[in-house]
Amino acid sequence: MLKQDDPRKCTAAKLVKFGLAKNVHKTTSNTLILDPFAEKTLLPNDKKLINSITAIDCSWNLARKTFTKKFIGLKRKLPPLFAGNPVNYSKLNKLTTVEAISAAIYILGFQADSLKMLDKFKWGHTFYDLNRQLLDDYSMAKSESEVNSILQSFDISTN
Repeated sequence: MLKQDDPRKCTAAKLVKFGLAKNVHKTTSNTLILDPFAEKTLLPNDKKLINSITAIDCSWNLARKTFTKKFIGLKRKLPPLFAGNPVNYSKLNKLTTVEAISAAIYILGFQADSLKMLDKFKWGHTFYDLNRQLLDDYSMAKSESEVNSILQSFDISTN
């Protein structure tokens, strides 16, 4: 946690508090780094390449600068999703840390754990409700071209 935002709204800190995540200072080569600027999109088959997930908790205002730092691991961006949090509600890709981790573990096949994580936030299931069909479809995608087809079927533009 880089402590760049209001600590009362820090979803990563709340995950640590409830024992659903831990604060790490170093990453390893077999961790998934959720990086919104990564070249590759997270796919379900990435599950076999990793043993943990790392989300870099930072301010969206400082994200580009933060993610230029070297983090060791498998860097993947999430496919487009709508924020359910009150600050960025319904904005494409403006997710909180908990939304990002929850989406990643959902896509990787751990749907129950994803929903358990969201349960800790009053608005958590709003994220799931906004993205339910997308998450289900992404969790079955075999390639980035399939992700693009999903986006076309939902008429979602990433530009």
